[in-house]
Amino acid sequence: MPVGSCSCGAVYACDETGHRLGLAMIEALVFGCNMDWDLAWGLLPGEDYLQEIVENYDLQAHLIVSSGSFEGRKTSGALYFVRLHKDVREVTTEGVERNLARAIRSQQARPSSRDKKAKTLSKKEVEEFVKGYQVEPILTAAHDDKKIIRYLQRLLYSGDALLRRRAAETLGMAGAIIGDTDPGIISKLLQGLFYSISDTAAFPLGAFEAIGEIIGHRPELFGGYAPQLYQFLGDKTRRADALQTLARVAKSAPSILRKHTFYFFDFLKDPDITVRGYAALLLGNLGAYEAKQDLQMIVGESHEIEIYEEGLIHKKTVGQIASEALKNLI
Repeated sequence: MPVGSCSCGAVYACDETGHRLGLAMIEALVFGCNMDWDLAWGLLPGEDYLQEIVENYDLQAHLIVSSGSFEGRKTSGALYFVRLHKDVREVTTEGVERNLARAIRSQQARPSSRDKKAKTLSKKEVEEFVKGYQVEPILTAAHDDKKIIRYLQRLLYSGDALLRRRAAETLGMAGAIIGDTDPGIISKLLQGLFYSISDTAAFPLGAFEAIGEIIGHRPELFGGYAPQLYQFLGDKTRRADALQTLARVAKSAPSILRKHTFYFFDFLKDPDITVRGYAALLLGNLGAYEAKQDLQMIVGESHEIEIYEEGLIHKKTVGQIASEALKNLI
């Protein structure tokens, strides 16, 4: 949802429908807590923050229309305001302002209009571009055609591991572009990917990779989804995928996961070599100097796992990953 801040210290989320106020409250609260979900869930209404709702809001015109309609459209939107207690704001305000400034810079960097509408791509063309790791035509089309998301999403089911990984990476890039103007579409995509992993046996093989790339390319917009990955760490069949995805997020935005660093240490001793390898990758991307001694214990491991980098799948030993992680801690 669109979010912002007020000069009084409050933050707000805009529910354009007026029917998702619970979600708007969560969006505003988490945003006000500088995307710190743990902090947000520990606060109590009335004691730690105040909340108010402004109804009959029209986002397009930025007006309050008490009649319920304006220029032929319903004005059923709502602004959900949350003002944190001063003590909490002292901790979070700097981060909130930084996130808003980053979003404004991102919007200003994008051209306000396009001289020529990009060529619409077909499913087949998108697939061929992904196979050849030619992302620019896809990203150009993504500015004008949101169907690109569907075309890329279908490739996550591919049995070709390299095609799947390239599709996930391209999906993250395209999602970053579309997220500038319509973050709701990308949020729904993320929610669908998480749902597919949690509740279906036949989830897309590239679902985890896509989640990591989407969050990794726009952590300021979608970083709040990263904690949902923790639930899969208790599942032996999905633990490695979850750690690999968290490692991708940590590469772009280590601060989102840094406070949970010690939770990942035990995975360096997991009997699954893939889990050990991705745990080492994650800790290296986090810059977890606390893990130096633990990482040194697996430097000698010769088992290989697959690592995706810059359009290619490489094989690296667990020891090699641990050695590279240790270099990041210096």
